[in-house]
Amino acid sequence: MSRIGQKPIIVPDKVKIAVQGPLVNIEGPRGKLKHTLPDGIAARLDGKTLLVEKQGETRQHKALHGLSRSLLANFVQGANEGFQKKLEIQGVGFKAALQGKTLVLNLGFSHPINFAVPDDIKVTVTDNVNILIEGADKQKVGAVAADIRAFYPPEPYKGKGVRYSGEQIIRKEGKTAQSK
Repeated sequence: MSRIGQKPIIVPDKVKIAVQGPLVNIEGPRGKLKHTLPDGIAARLDGKTLLVEKQGETRQHKALHGLSRSLLANFVQGANEGFQKKLEIQGVGFKAALQGKTLVLNLGFSHPINFAVPDDIKVTVTDNVNILIEGADKQKVGAVAADIRAFYPPEPYKGKGVRYSGEQIIRKEGKTAQSK
């Protein structure tokens, strides 16, 4: 029995939901999202609450019940408030700049890295080293942040690279010369 799947999703006033069979359309101030429910899972709107129900008692139905409820809850929250991730760039000469819908990163390589920002994601750069990624889809915001971080993950010796805001990097001690 899925405890998460049974919890109702409270729909805020600004969010509109339309359920057409397995397709759920969610529209809010931050954007429009749609989700197709898997077989054996159904959603119904009961006033200002969205309920997710399973049609079977198999192991797969139980697993997909909680997953579908969590995904729909994230879509409702994303359409209403949105999600954001913050990245920090550390290193001498490392910087970022936004040129239209392209994020240009100078991370110590011989060439700048051009990252095309997806249409439904908003990227803001402050102080040339702080990057704010915002959007309605939690998965896409996290994926864009991970893609940017993957260009130069923080290294353990000097700590330079692209890191999540507040991320702790465990530092290592460098090699020392031994005298004989």
